[in-house]
Amino acid sequence: MSEKKGERNADFLFEVSWEVCNKVGGINTVIKSKIPQTIKHYGDQYCLIGPYFHDKVKGEFEETVVPDDFRPVCDELENMGIVVHYGTWLTEGKPQTILLDFKPFLSRKDEIKTVLWDMFKIDSLKSPYEFDEPAVWAWTAGMIIERLSARMEGKKTVAMFHEWLAGAGILYLKSRRCKVGTMFVTHATVVGRSLSNIGTDLYCKDDEGKCLLDKMDFDKESYSQNVYSKHQMEKASAHNADVFSTVSEITGIEATHILGKSPDSLVPNGLDMDQFPTTEENSLKHAKFRDKIFHFLLQYFSPYYEIDLDNTLICFIASRYEVKDKGIDVFIKALSRLNRTLKEENSNKNIVAFFWVPAGVRGIKHEIVENRTLFKDVEDSLKDNKERIMLRILKKVVAEKEINKNSLFEKSMDDEIRKKVLRLKQDTSAPPICTHDLDYNNDQIIRLLNESGLANSKDDRVKVIFYPIYLSGADGLLDLNYYEAIQGSHMGVFPSFYEPWGYTPLEAGAFGVPSITSDMAGFGKYLMKQENKDTKGIFVLKRMDKSDDTVIDDLYNVLFYYMMLPKSKRIENKLEARRLATLAGWDVLITNYIDAHNKAVEKAFGNN
Repeated sequence: MSEKKGERNADFLFEVSWEVCNKVGGINTVIKSKIPQTIKHYGDQYCLIGPYFHDKVKGEFEETVVPDDFRPVCDELENMGIVVHYGTWLTEGKPQTILLDFKPFLSRKDEIKTVLWDMFKIDSLKSPYEFDEPAVWAWTAGMIIERLSARMEGKKTVAMFHEWLAGAGILYLKSRRCKVGTMFVTHATVVGRSLSNIGTDLYCKDDEGKCLLDKMDFDKESYSQNVYSKHQMEKASAHNADVFSTVSEITGIEATHILGKSPDSLVPNGLDMDQFPTTEENSLKHAKFRDKIFHFLLQYFSPYYEIDLDNTLICFIASRYEVKDKGIDVFIKALSRLNRTLKEENSNKNIVAFFWVPAGVRGIKHEIVENRTLFKDVEDSLKDNKERIMLRILKKVVAEKEINKNSLFEKSMDDEIRKKVLRLKQDTSAPPICTHDLDYNNDQIIRLLNESGLANSKDDRVKVIFYPIYLSGADGLLDLNYYEAIQGSHMGVFPSFYEPWGYTPLEAGAFGVPSITSDMAGFGKYLMKQENKDTKGIFVLKRMDKSDDTVIDDLYNVLFYYMMLPKSKRIENKLEARRLATLAGWDVLITNYIDAHNKAVEKAFGNN
């Protein structure tokens, strides 16, 4: 085995994930973003394996002719009811990719479940379809790896599998005693996520200094949470892989208690920093997309009252709809306190907080659609007359005379625009706090905002906009994609209660946008370990073993501090956020994966 850190010892690498060409969550980002660095180490001796879903591969996957070396294996599997699609993933580096259409093979799920029980004691007799599908697919992934690696005579093959969804592939190879180094990566434990979703604080210590992690029977708890099949798959995969890895220190602690297995290595998540703008480009794009957000805010608020955009800062939270886990609850309460303080101080500052949290929606609220149409009518009138307005401005500037409304508009134009503005003005006192009509009347985020007194009243200094759809870039409102919306903002707020890693503050930092993370997030822990950071650029909120009241106080203090900074100090924070993001670039972190692969090879093949 090579002693040089980051130098590969495997001849060929398979990477297996349910999220290859199938975006479900953050693991898709993990895999895609590290592909360029992985290819730098493995070249064409690297192949990804994922599931084949016909409706999802368009624009993601380009099918090509199966290589001659692979053809006999593909034919053999097709005869067994497994259709192999070979090609390239249409992402940076265009790596060779195998997608397995396992649906015909589902008829053999009971046979697979029998092996899983007999050899690994995985109780899946009554498991739901959401367990059966990935279990059967991962089993077929193990089958193709077994056959392809057998044809690579004299080569050391390593295969890594992400999350419990791919775990059956490891167990297949184990059951067949295959000569392949295996690596299992868990990004979040099944039971840990389930418990945190219902508000269980695994790290809260009792009077004896013990936390729930020390006391709970997690195997029993998996039945209470009805996730026992997934938990047992995850646990068996961790124990049977040659190398077990987690993406963060905090997930490693969790795995030690919940899975009964400490990780052999940590493989923190990174970003391909080459794909993000330079500091100079970030500055230009921030101004461009900030102005687009301001344009939306003018459209959103002006029918009700004037908003001073010159003194407005934009913050946001972007996450899955997990109110406790993602810290949405404490964010709302900290905003409520910030609003009270700014009103008491008669501050001229405005804070607009976006909640980019997808939920079930019926459509954009009717009054917002109507306001948008009327606002655009005013805007179009100005655009239609822009040459005349510009000429009148120029005449006044050259003559060094005062510019006012009368000097800008002829009377007929002024009358026309005045009528349109009057049609725009609403009788109601405040704009809605949510852009869309929701599927559910008693929405938790809406309820928390109402209970916290955040109602978008004229005198509120903190305005809130719950934006419950994905940022596609063409949604009829902001019309910005996710990255553009980040770039246009002043701060991202991610005070997570449960977050195995947490890409959002890292992505914000890559765009030069300061953010708040927490020490309950893997990235927050990683940052603290690197530099013991808790101020400037990316703020690490202390949540470990803290009460919600304490967390809300601390979060309020960070928000107040940052929002009161002069522009020059905010720029310093932007530069620092960008620098901190480079600490988690894949050019730095990929060696953790390579070294884990090498450990798996050494265990499977020895030092030969």
